[in-house]
Amino acid sequence: MQLFDWIVLIVTLLFIVIYGVWKTKGSKNVEDYILGNNETPWYTVGLSVMATQASAITFLSTPGQAYHDGMGFIQFYFGLPIAMVVICLTFIPLYHKYKVYTAYEYLEKRFDLKTRSLAAILFLVQRGLGTGLTIYAPSIILSALLGWNLTLMNIVIGVLVIIYTFSGGTKAVNVTQKQQMFVIMMGMFTTFLLILYYLPNDMTFSNALHIAGANDKMNIVDFSFDPEEKYTIWSGLTGGFFLALAYFGTDQSQVGRYLSGKSVRESQMGLIMNGLLKVPMQFLILLTGVMVFVFFQFNPVPLNFNPNNKISIDKSEYKEEYQVLEKKLEALSEDKKVINLLYIDQLNQDYDNPTLRKELVALSSKEKDLRDHAKELIQKADDRNETNDKDYVFFHFILHYLPKGLIGLLLAVIISAAMSSTASGLNALASTTAIDIYKRNVKAEKNETHYVNVTKFFTLFWGIVAILFASIGTLFENLIQLVNIVGSIFYGTVLGIFLVGFYIKFVQAKAIFYSAVLSQIAIFVIYYFTIFIYPSGEEKLGYLWLNFIGAMLTIVMSMMMQFLFFRNKATAQI
Repeated sequence: MQLFDWIVLIVTLLFIVIYGVWKTKGSKNVEDYILGNNETPWYTVGLSVMATQASAITFLSTPGQAYHDGMGFIQFYFGLPIAMVVICLTFIPLYHKYKVYTAYEYLEKRFDLKTRSLAAILFLVQRGLGTGLTIYAPSIILSALLGWNLTLMNIVIGVLVIIYTFSGGTKAVNVTQKQQMFVIMMGMFTTFLLILYYLPNDMTFSNALHIAGANDKMNIVDFSFDPEEKYTIWSGLTGGFFLALAYFGTDQSQVGRYLSGKSVRESQMGLIMNGLLKVPMQFLILLTGVMVFVFFQFNPVPLNFNPNNKISIDKSEYKEEYQVLEKKLEALSEDKKVINLLYIDQLNQDYDNPTLRKELVALSSKEKDLRDHAKELIQKADDRNETNDKDYVFFHFILHYLPKGLIGLLLAVIISAAMSSTASGLNALASTTAIDIYKRNVKAEKNETHYVNVTKFFTLFWGIVAILFASIGTLFENLIQLVNIVGSIFYGTVLGIFLVGFYIKFVQAKAIFYSAVLSQIAIFVIYYFTIFIYPSGEEKLGYLWLNFIGAMLTIVMSMMMQFLFFRNKATAQI
């Protein structure tokens, strides 16, 4: 990194932190600190909701996901717009009607205290893990590629977020996320345009899509009914729908964003904005990853994008064998470049040459074999090495091919995204702990200042917990998948509780509580036997289905229990 990159990075981050503290200092009551005094306009709600979900993991992992597997991941988001409509019609009006500070407060009004506490605790567990991951993800990539100390990176990102979240609460999260989304989208658009500019002179965008298509990177929709396929249109419209419904409708990190809206209508407009823009935004990020793939058809590419693996190999007895593979890949890259240029020339003459397409596929297959062999050597060199390099692809391109200044901006994008989602997580964790656990169990009367201070204390507490978790985290197959897996394990059960509360009025507290406990245990068992014990990626069930299964188990079992064991109880309160 050049001096100018450091200046861009530091100035951008300091501006966000100082602006957040300056604009939101001095919250004197709980409504102001947790709900932003219900002054947030719809466009800020929309940007804040988008920024909360668009973590650093999105901008590190998603392009790498597309580089290796193509555009199919976009199907994960197909259920999101439908979920936004359901939340706008049902969830938001009820939350505003009962003037709740957190989503789980509603559950006590509908059921009882133990159901509220169960949902709150499930949220605290999964969001506590998820918030740690939002810090850990960018830290591990930045530390590996820039040589920065991992623990120090975790602490720096965590402390920056704690400063303004502690100071201004929800309002600070909302106002800073506007700046962060501006930085994020400006950085991504600029990078996308630069990639196109770096492609060969006689190559059009249409040519680039043809090359991506020849390598199976443009298969956007998969109609397969195979449950082992992670991303299909069916898993997106069902599992993705239930995950989005749970995340945006019951996760306090998102609910807190739109509860701060000026009115029901403003909150609804903010969510609809998210529903309209989220899929195109993810499409752009995935397409950026595909264009990085096309770019590397004409430029040198490493055997493994994780630089730590190269260091490990160079210190091992497999160094010479690895170097042989590197020379083979170098020769293969030259062949790819020649064939791709011939293919472009044919495309410019309106002829999609099937013979050249087959050669491209054959070369890609040979490259994959070389990479798989390299992974075996990396694993032999040290079985602790993480051979999966999806999360390093995009960052390798940023560091090696972007002009100075823009590297600093892209680093600011990644760290801003980490700060954005971490701030929402800390704010939600603190609000839920203070309101649903602490305040509900304190017998003595306390003033507003006391509860503001308690919420600030829990912000600091959860910030430290997140930093500690980030410091002991480990890489998974793909960070974006890990975050979604953590959510999928817990979201289905919590969503089932809320859906019963909203729509199935005859089910009462005991039935829903015991059903939720059994459902969550069942999800743990299903996850272990269908996904966890297959670390090589040969899952017997796509993790998105856990959201659907958890919600359905909770709903069906609660209805059955109500009929079989609690039929004579009084009708529900609401």
